[in-house]
Amino acid sequence: MQTASVMAGIPATNLSLFRAIRFKVGDPAALLTLPTAGGGTERLLVIRDIEMERAKRHARADRVHCPADFEPAGGLSGDRETATAQSVAQCLVSRGITHVRADRSLPLIFAHFIGKAGIALECDTEMGVLERRAKDAQELDWLREAQRATEGAMQLGCETVARARAAADGTLVHDGAPLTAERLRTMIDVHLLGQGYENPESIVACGAQGADCHDHGHGILRTGEPVIVDIFPRNRKTLYNGDMTRTVVHGAVPPEVARMHAAVVDAKRDAIRAIRAGVTGQSVHEATLGGLARHGYRAGQPAEPRVAVISHGTGHGIGLEVHEPPLLAMKGPALVVGDVLTVEPGLYALGIGGIRVEDMVAVTQDGCENFNTLQEGLDWK
Repeated sequence: MQTASVMAGIPATNLSLFRAIRFKVGDPAALLTLPTAGGGTERLLVIRDIEMERAKRHARADRVHCPADFEPAGGLSGDRETATAQSVAQCLVSRGITHVRADRSLPLIFAHFIGKAGIALECDTEMGVLERRAKDAQELDWLREAQRATEGAMQLGCETVARARAAADGTLVHDGAPLTAERLRTMIDVHLLGQGYENPESIVACGAQGADCHDHGHGILRTGEPVIVDIFPRNRKTLYNGDMTRTVVHGAVPPEVARMHAAVVDAKRDAIRAIRAGVTGQSVHEATLGGLARHGYRAGQPAEPRVAVISHGTGHGIGLEVHEPPLLAMKGPALVVGDVLTVEPGLYALGIGGIRVEDMVAVTQDGCENFNTLQEGLDWK
């Protein structure tokens, strides 16, 4: 039995394929890992003809072809995706392949033509998952870079809140106009655009809005209330993401908010201390829960006024997507060297709002590397 593996799709959107070839293109492509006569394998990339020379210089592949190089007897379709799928099937037939492994992201059209060619197709649901978790040196550099850019945007956002002027009614004013969540988000977006990042809608949730951990926030920001700022931009070139949360209070910090913040910071420290290869995501989350419990807080959903709880896990994997495996939560799997994780405990209370503080770390054999350097306090003046 001659076996090969196939990944396919549009690398700009199929991020597993992009990671495999490290080449961003907006047209259909396929990566075939084929057996060689010497008992090894070779990586063959099928890509649009006008991208071939660039792919030969930059893509992680041993050979680069276009669909016309593997034209079936009936010819290729005029549709690019169909033609690419047809050529992949023809290439496999020409190599005598009888069995193909594919990952969970394989488009159905490729499965259709592979099956039509009489080749057995197996969906390996774990193919590439562990490899994608264990970031290599280049990926770690890209994630460090993304987090540095995120820290710059965070500093801008939190300092803008802290240094605003409070009007007589408690609303914040910046440069002569009310400071709103929408306005601060725009400032963050513009800053990141200049750094080469695209930025999904940041969370800027003031006061009671922050009791819902995923409320993106709206309206005027106010003095004396916690403002959760959560920024998760994507580098437009590398496609790797940053992710960071801080909480800022303009003016005097209410005692309840100070207590919540102290508990969250302690819990984050406990979680980071627990992280190393072989430890489970569940164990890290349990360290978070233990840290919060020492301060009198528990897990749950905000239900009682002014009773703070943690309503989510400790964090998640991050890389080409903001949310990737593994989870730092109950049933979270064992961590591996190269996992890059967010550590983001939070507390949320109806009538008060929320506190969340988030760092990004890379798992090592004996601990982890924290990519963050920015302060984690509530005062950003």
